[in-house]
Amino acid sequence: MKNKSTSAHIVIVGAGFAGINTAKKLGNLAGIRITILDKNNYHLFQPLLYQVAMAGLSPAEIASPIRSILAKYDNIEINLGEVIAINPEEKFIETEFKKISFDYLVLACGASHSYFGRNEWEQFAPGMKTIEQATEIRRRVLTAFEIAEQLDSEKDQEKYLTFIVVGGGPTGVELSGSLCEIAYHTLNNEFKKIDPKKTKVILIEAGQRILASFSETLSNKAKEDLEQIGATIILNKRVDKISADGVWLGETLIPAKTVIWAAGVQPSKTGKYLNTPLDSVGRVIVEDSLNIKKYPYIFVIGDQSHCKDKFNKPLPGLAPVAIQQGIHTAKNICRALNKKDLLPFIYFDKGTMATIGKGRAISEYSGIKMRGKIAWLAWLFVHILYLIGFRNKFFVLCQWIWSYLTFGRGARLITKQDWRSNSD
Repeated sequence: MKNKSTSAHIVIVGAGFAGINTAKKLGNLAGIRITILDKNNYHLFQPLLYQVAMAGLSPAEIASPIRSILAKYDNIEINLGEVIAINPEEKFIETEFKKISFDYLVLACGASHSYFGRNEWEQFAPGMKTIEQATEIRRRVLTAFEIAEQLDSEKDQEKYLTFIVVGGGPTGVELSGSLCEIAYHTLNNEFKKIDPKKTKVILIEAGQRILASFSETLSNKAKEDLEQIGATIILNKRVDKISADGVWLGETLIPAKTVIWAAGVQPSKTGKYLNTPLDSVGRVIVEDSLNIKKYPYIFVIGDQSHCKDKFNKPLPGLAPVAIQQGIHTAKNICRALNKKDLLPFIYFDKGTMATIGKGRAISEYSGIKMRGKIAWLAWLFVHILYLIGFRNKFFVLCQWIWSYLTFGRGARLITKQDWRSNSD
């Protein structure tokens, strides 16, 4: 490898799926040195974050230290910190510690949850994008059962035994299904005064159906499955207010002490530092080669990127999209260094899937629709495959087998910590 003074310096901001895969592809290549910056020292497998929130897995089972993941790459330096400014013309970023110059910049900062301008709702209905938020949701869920056990009034108990999930996408459905399993199976024989089977799990979706990204047939099957395991689904209703008392749908209050937000996301604010066009939700509009027209040496990928598919629709914020974009960006940076034209990004759609509960899931790929145990096993396989690290794969698989056989959950600890959102 060339020395630092003659090496091209690539700065990657964000160690999610997109950033990690960009770094891996560029790792140990001659003539390249890499700085990867993240506000956390670990890579988080977000698709399984809901299982931390629902006491199915511990945080350590879905997170790996960035330094361990990239340890074998001699040309990668890892910095802990956040971007506070970007100067795209002079090619440097600023963190709270220093300025970092770059030849090529890759922004892969992901997204946080969005309350559509009602940020005051966060204190009553935490979202789920970080480990801290997931463990806060776990704390609230488990604490609600503990408080209900100490109350004499059935009306008061009911407020604590009512759980509302706002948003009928995959995260909302997975959370609702897990809440039903916890209440009706895991905790069924553990309390003396309350009956956990009296728990109400309510999923509220503003649209006409849950899992709208799936076909209508699978969406309806998922609704049936979720209702069969005990959830109540409210469609075509938009939340008007959330408070400590519960959720308002118009003038109607649904009393509940635990509300979970799964209704929307917003991209990292770092895109605003680039002085380049954003779409209506704040994603950076990129060329088909994933870089910015005004600054071709800056690439924006993953959840904060507005990149269109072959049908001229923005690609969804999914792990497979981020992984493929990370690999493609690394290839294009190599092409740019070799004075070759950049290649357009073409997404290979591997399908979509969502789990509903034990042995219940839906999956859709190239018109092939699956549901039930086959889809659930496919979901398990894919998520184990994407997990980083043999240790994580092994322990998660063991935990899932044990949970399937017993309905047990291993991480039922009530903890307190700073969980409020703090997006880049």
